[in-house]
Amino acid sequence: MIRATAFKGKTVAVFGLGASGLATVRALVEGGAEVAAWDDNEAGRKAAADAGAPLADLNAADWSKFAALILAPGVPLTHPEPHWTVKKAKAAGIETIGDVELFFRERKAIAPNAPVIAITGTNGKSTTTALIAHLLHEFGNDVQLGGNIGRAVLTLEPPSENRIHVLELSSFQIDLAPSATPTVAVLLNITPDHIDRHGTVEHYAEVKQRLVEGAETAAVIGVDDDFCAGIASALQKRGAPAVRRISVRTRLEEGNLHALEARVYDGEHLKADLAGIPTLRGSHNWQNAAAAIAAIEALPERYRANGDLAAALRSFPGLAHRLEVLPGIGPVEFINDSKATNADSTEKALASFESNIYWILGGKPKAGGITTLSSYFPRIAKAYLIGEATEEFADTLGIEVPFERSGTLDVAVRNATADALAANKPGSVVLLSPACASYDQFKNFEVRGDAFKRLVAEQVAERGGR
Repeated sequence: MIRATAFKGKTVAVFGLGASGLATVRALVEGGAEVAAWDDNEAGRKAAADAGAPLADLNAADWSKFAALILAPGVPLTHPEPHWTVKKAKAAGIETIGDVELFFRERKAIAPNAPVIAITGTNGKSTTTALIAHLLHEFGNDVQLGGNIGRAVLTLEPPSENRIHVLELSSFQIDLAPSATPTVAVLLNITPDHIDRHGTVEHYAEVKQRLVEGAETAAVIGVDDDFCAGIASALQKRGAPAVRRISVRTRLEEGNLHALEARVYDGEHLKADLAGIPTLRGSHNWQNAAAAIAAIEALPERYRANGDLAAALRSFPGLAHRLEVLPGIGPVEFINDSKATNADSTEKALASFESNIYWILGGKPKAGGITTLSSYFPRIAKAYLIGEATEEFADTLGIEVPFERSGTLDVAVRNATADALAANKPGSVVLLSPACASYDQFKNFEVRGDAFKRLVAEQVAERGGR
């Protein structure tokens, strides 16, 4: 656990008492602050009280006594309008920050040279974060992985020059971390997302840009979209620390990494061959791998001196619920891509398989649905629709793709398995890649993915897997 000493001897308000909020309360108390914690949700307050959090009704509090408001990242900061606590903090003239900001302030105080790699982007950041942590661990380093993946940042071990923190950061977290200064910052891509939270895609991009602007040693930026290409150019014009460009669309000059046909190059020099690594299939994962390699190469030599990159890449287990390979049956492979909660993410999955895809999709639909995926429809053998999106997606698929209205995941898995086995074609895949949020039928995408894995395991046990 990291003791947050930035407010030692002062009183701070903490709002939002989920996992990261409770961790923040503990870190502040351990660091010597007096904390007034609150949540709009009664169940959240009870759970916090049971955990020993010092509750105080912030509605009735005297905000002139607070040195800062520490806000949970899921609470609106600016859009659709600032949360009532944010308004009170502004009226009191105090800053509103988050747990990631506390992490960077503590790092500055106790170990300013401690290596930190921070990763953001619309898609791919979880896989890239996990891959960087895996590679560094395989190279013999003490690695702490957290932020928007796994553990809350303040539950990690403290910063140290002999320890590397690898942090996935969402736009919500960056927005609350004005002094984030990672050793290496990675920005993978930007496509419209979280507009309800940021107001416009331009503001969303500005928030992402802050992370790479704060990089101390290097900024690694994917340049295959206009927003990121513009950010990379702007940083270079300002003379920012080394900017390494990443592309999966075109060859780049020396010092920038491109990944083409499952191979990562620095200029004309081959850096890594990803062919045959099932956890790194697809061009999106080539980008992730290129970004991971570039980020690690930006660290001092001692953190990567003992590494066999090829072996470390081959041993990467992948990310749960993101193109996760499950046990198969005969010629049929099962892929859990429950983390694909929008069409852009599902596009990466469909692009990873040439044909014979038995596609399970649906849930609570996002704006735009799956209309952008039409170029991949010829690869679909059949689609199995579940949840609220069923009729909308049925209209989109029309006569181009055979489909059924399965309704629920269990029916979809059973029928997709039967159809794929009956076709008996090599390279067939039953793919859960919903292109939807899970909230109509499941608590979150993890629960949905775990349900898929259980259902597949039942099919494998019943039919005899490989």
